Amino acid sequence: MMKLKTSHLRILQNFVLKVPVSNQYLTRFDCQKPVSSLIQNSDDKRAFLKSNSRSDDLVGTLYTEKRFKEAVDILCQEKRLKEAIQVLEILDRSRIRPSAAIYSSLLQLCLQLRALEEGKRVHAHSRVSGFEFGVFLCNRLLDMYSKCGSLVDARKVFDEMSNRDLCSWNTMISGYTKAGELEEAYRMFADMPVKDKFSWNTMISGYVRRDRPKDALKLYRRMQIDDEVKSDKFTDSSALSASAAIPCLRCGREIHAHVMRTGLDSDAVVWSALSDMYAKCGSIEDARYIFDRTLDRDVVSWTTMIGRCFERGRREDGFALFSEMLRAGIRPNDFTYAAILNACSAKSLTEEDIGKQVHGHMIRIGFDPISFVATALVHMYSKCGNIQSARKVFDGMRHPDLVSWTSLIGGFAQNGRPEEALQYFELLLKSGTKPDHITFVGVLSACTHAGLVDKGLEYFNSISEKHGLSHIVDHYACLVDLLGRSGRLDEAEEIVDKMPMKPSKYIWASLLGNCRNYGNLRLAKRSAEALSKLEPENPATYVTLANIYADAGMWNEVAMIRKTIRDQGMVKEPGSSWIAINRKLHLFVVGDNSHPKIKEIHDFLEKLSIKMKEAGYVPKTDFVLHDVEEEQKEHNLTHHSEKLAIAFGIMSTPPGTLIKVCKNLRTCGDCHSAIKFISNIEKREIIVRDSKRFHHFKDGISCKQLDLSWVSERVSWNKATNVQAEISEIWATFEHIVISASKKLGSCPPFFFTNKIPESK
Repeated sequence: MMKLKTSHLRILQNFVLKVPVSNQYLTRFDCQKPVSSLIQNSDDKRAFLKSNSRSDDLVGTLYTEKRFKEAVDILCQEKRLKEAIQVLEILDRSRIRPSAAIYSSLLQLCLQLRALEEGKRVHAHSRVSGFEFGVFLCNRLLDMYSKCGSLVDARKVFDEMSNRDLCSWNTMISGYTKAGELEEAYRMFADMPVKDKFSWNTMISGYVRRDRPKDALKLYRRMQIDDEVKSDKFTDSSALSASAAIPCLRCGREIHAHVMRTGLDSDAVVWSALSDMYAKCGSIEDARYIFDRTLDRDVVSWTTMIGRCFERGRREDGFALFSEMLRAGIRPNDFTYAAILNACSAKSLTEEDIGKQVHGHMIRIGFDPISFVATALVHMYSKCGNIQSARKVFDGMRHPDLVSWTSLIGGFAQNGRPEEALQYFELLLKSGTKPDHITFVGVLSACTHAGLVDKGLEYFNSISEKHGLSHIVDHYACLVDLLGRSGRLDEAEEIVDKMPMKPSKYIWASLLGNCRNYGNLRLAKRSAEALSKLEPENPATYVTLANIYADAGMWNEVAMIRKTIRDQGMVKEPGSSWIAINRKLHLFVVGDNSHPKIKEIHDFLEKLSIKMKEAGYVPKTDFVLHDVEEEQKEHNLTHHSEKLAIAFGIMSTPPGTLIKVCKNLRTCGDCHSAIKFISNIEKREIIVRDSKRFHHFKDGISCKQLDLSWVSERVSWNKATNVQAEISEIWATFEHIVISASKKLGSCPPFFFTNKIPESK
């Protein structure tokens, strides 16, 4: 034997292995061991076959020597299903009856490849050849049919089986539950002569997956009564998931008590389900208690717990837990960073500083800019009104995906940079990335803010004609708003009447708002009636209609609407704005004088109002209901919540500090005009995030004016030299901001970003 191995080694070293020689060595090796164990159990043979790339020659040799099972095994290992099934034809021609092992190997490969038709051929061949399948092969058939989605064929095989074991029943139940046929699964479950843990677990988890948690808990309670089968960690986890889905804290506590009695509460699967149950049932304290008692806490468990805090609105707890995770020496992964950044996005302007600190930490430890976390950064900065930083992160991504493109395009549109949104959309198309429905929402929104009616119509038509996408209701909402803002209300109404789906409340609200701008009483009344049917308890519809009647001097109609609001007990949501100063949130509500510095704020605004009028500001009193004196109208305008917040921000921060304010409602036209003057007088950049978009003010210039000046200065992508110089300048500022934010976490290595813009193709 040693001489054979030595000769084989010399042949391999000289690369002179030929088929005849190969067959000769196969024969000599065969003499050393039984043929039945030749392929699967011989280490010498396995190493030899690995060195011989011409498996076809080996299969041919096995055919010649009528070792068909071994030939089938080799073909199945290489997943050559078609050729493996052809062995059955060779056997038919040779009048040799296939063995059970051959059928088993073929069915197993059909299962792996989900090859239903080939599996049916193998099954049909067994019937024609008269081969009678035993329980093992029948179970393999059941598994193949059910996992390939043919439960009808699986049931036929099951019904024809003279003998069935536990595996037969469980395979069918599993197939029915995965297909969502829970009634049939339960009937079969009830008919089972004997049930094991797998049977119970399959049914219980099937109910949970198909949103039938109450049925899952009923079955779980029945299992507890059964003396023969006891629940395991998978059963208890499914039951806890069912309690969370209802949600039922009492049921969850009962299951918790049970797992403590059985000693399963320390299992990672169970404690994770316990923590999830408590969080979804609103008891985040219990979820945290379970988490804190866990000994083996990895990055996944930390990230999950952090996400639960944010889901339940416990933002401070989520951020604190992230800090604790870092102190524990656990390195965050992409999902951890995404959870934190998304939480910062949700609170918009007030938590951008936290997002910057997280960004700085990511840079310090070095993360892959290709990962989806870079997209989360783009989204976070866009939502925080820092579109320059969002753009910088995006430009540093080597291969941005569709979500990244869409986030940036939507960010430009929301931040009053419609021209750049459209510019990046064209770059998206040039890059070969295919836009989706959400991308076009950002594009159409950009056209709306820029007043590009014809361009917007062109993009709208291209959605179906050029890109093969179907329109969604949001596309129509953007188009109606685009036409309405430009005064083409008749065309907007025609779009509403012809759209293939039911108009949403946003479409009617857009029409109603634009009717006020152009005094269209007929369409305003129609829009208000449609809105009142969709949202009968929303007072905003009646207030807007009352304002339209007031603009037209129809005071009787105004009085009737006011009476309707009173009679129905509706309360208009008051305008409120908030600003963060030194990580503390300050809320201002119209008519509320509870803030400790409200007198100083009013005095500051009175003095500021004088300076504004001297600079040319004229209050737009048409934004106040018309049945009060002009002086009272001006007073009411001065006390709008965003003006109070901005005044407090200017009073509480050093000169030149950026002011960021959030508002729950839309910013009125007078406030928009006034903030322009304030930004110029106080030499402050001001960002206001209202219920729909961001408004940027700097040096007396507002959103649209900023956009036009930016476009004229920044220019087109073709003038790469000038753009590159400006990018470098902005980049230096951005780099300083993020590195400063991360100083507490240690020194930062060079940024992973590039300050180069993408080349247009």
